[in-house]
Amino acid sequence: MKTYKEVAQSWLDGNFDAETKAEVKHLMETDETALEDAFYRNLEFCTGGLRSTMGVGTNRMNKYTVGMATQGLANYIKAHVKGAASVCISHDSRNNSRLFAEISAQVLSNNGIKVYLFEDLRPTPELSYSIRIKNATAGIMVTASHNPKEYNGYKVFWSDGGQITAPVDKDIVAEVGKIEDPAQVAFNPLPGVDKAPIEIMGAAEDEFYLKDQLSLMLSPEAVKKHSDLKIVYTPLHGCGVRLMPEALKRIGFKNIIHVPEQEVPDGNFPTVASPNPEEPAAMAMALAKADETGADLVLATDPDADRLGIAVRNDEGKMVQLTGNQTWSFLTYYILKRWQELGKLNGKQYCVKTIVTSELLAAICESFGVKCYNVLTGFKYIAEIQKQQEGKSEFICGGEESYGFNLGSFVRDKCAQVAGCAVAECAAWAAEQGLTLWQLLQKVYKEYGLYVEKMVYIVRKGKSGAEEIQKIMADYRACPPKEIAGSPLVKVIDYNKPEETGLPKSNVLQFYNKAGDVVTVRPSGTEPKIKFYFGAKGSDAPAKIEALKAQFIS
Repeated sequence: MKTYKEVAQSWLDGNFDAETKAEVKHLMETDETALEDAFYRNLEFCTGGLRSTMGVGTNRMNKYTVGMATQGLANYIKAHVKGAASVCISHDSRNNSRLFAEISAQVLSNNGIKVYLFEDLRPTPELSYSIRIKNATAGIMVTASHNPKEYNGYKVFWSDGGQITAPVDKDIVAEVGKIEDPAQVAFNPLPGVDKAPIEIMGAAEDEFYLKDQLSLMLSPEAVKKHSDLKIVYTPLHGCGVRLMPEALKRIGFKNIIHVPEQEVPDGNFPTVASPNPEEPAAMAMALAKADETGADLVLATDPDADRLGIAVRNDEGKMVQLTGNQTWSFLTYYILKRWQELGKLNGKQYCVKTIVTSELLAAICESFGVKCYNVLTGFKYIAEIQKQQEGKSEFICGGEESYGFNLGSFVRDKCAQVAGCAVAECAAWAAEQGLTLWQLLQKVYKEYGLYVEKMVYIVRKGKSGAEEIQKIMADYRACPPKEIAGSPLVKVIDYNKPEETGLPKSNVLQFYNKAGDVVTVRPSGTEPKIKFYFGAKGSDAPAKIEALKAQFIS
């Protein structure tokens, strides 16, 4: 096995462009630690695709690693798909996203696979949607979602519009793993292979997407009466700016307030340290705009517009940023309540949540007689349930605590645009009941009990960081805590044991105490983090959350 220095040297000696070679040489001469991290392994194409910081090296996002991933995908398609194949491609506003999308398109085309490429940046959920309306074989979204500006990524979707899952995911991973050298990639036309067309998508697909979204409305009369609701929207320099304001206007809202400094798509995300609507700092400008204008609601989307953050006014008139769990709790309640009022519930519908999402969602579903599936972290598992239940039962909605939500079946991923319009519609419906969204949330707590959740993460970068995260998980498996927040441990779920969980294998641990509190520990699949999810129920839940944090985060 080659050392990282030998691999780096092979990039200097190989068929790489002059700019790449100059960057490799610079690392060799100035920063051995960075050189090692860039070349100590091949960037892992995991079941969701690629994600890493951008730069030269086998462990970085660059045109060569993107090309190798695309060639592996092409090889899988050619080996397993009968007849004509096609792939839809989109990208967000990140630096190099357009370049990586165009490289992916060219590699597929050179392999004889037709490509549908968006003319410019479009949201991840619209990529999912386009796969379905084009009857495409697969899809590629170039994005690193909510990660900082140094990152980019590459998500692979399958013909159902959802991200790839077993067994397709592992088979594609295996094919990508066989591509060990950029020389194996069809960056140029292959001899004897007819280059396939690259068809550009744009306004027509946008129109289909918007019209289908309109069909999800549940309370058009309430929206009409409260069309002047003041809504601040920020895309955080991402691609949500293309369609979110238009979608809000089409469902009937007339008072959309913009944050001009954050409307310009920019991969450097100049007004935020991280374009993540989960982070209060990312929402600061939008909240200031809300106070300046007296707005009732703030909506924020991440760079690829699949995650939604919101803020509402509490009873003191202060703008308060809600967690994903809080937002999806009142929104799920609203959606099921309206389905019930409209006579649409008949025992053949279902919702989906992930294992780290509030149990309040399950309690709400149970009260309406709606089945609630519990799946692994990641929206692809929600989409997988949709695929499995197609033609058997009807999907109403699904959510995950990390600001992802969807309703309806035409998109098979989380969709900030659909969720944002639903939240705004819910605000209009709540106003008809004489409630604000904050008061609606308190009503839900009063009916179902107070549920409090908190996610805390620890960052451990580089090779040594990855090893430390692995050790933390190994130590918890070997020596689980005897009690949690002063209450005895009664159950441990190890999701590395699919024979016990009934779910795919996943590096996740959950600890339950006698009081009903839960702690979930899992390494992030996309960032150098280990995440701790704390959940507590009852009037003393906030105090118990603090006790859990003190116990697990040192």
